[in-house]
Amino acid sequence: MVSQKMVVQSIYGLHLRPASLLCQEALKYSCHITLMTETKSVNAKSVLGVLGACVRTGMEIEIQCDGVDEEEALQAIVNLLESIFKENQEE
Repeated sequence: MVSQKMVVQSIYGLHLRPASLLCQEALKYSCHITLMTETKSVNAKSVLGVLGACVRTGMEIEIQCDGVDEEEALQAIVNLLESIFKENQEE
């Protein structure tokens, strides 16, 4: 299992569009991918799960990947989230 923590930099948090992009990316991998907040742990392959985590600006999240392609999946998801956060930073 591999994991990485990051702080949500987007002024919008993880609303529908980035949640959908995250799930689309997660579905490309066979490993189990979990998005964790301080209070919730959800399947990152479920849009409703990600939205239900209520991820807001400034929150710390952790992405955990467990399975055959875990390292590749983690890197791809972290890269995706970083690009989403850059697009949606407060100026």
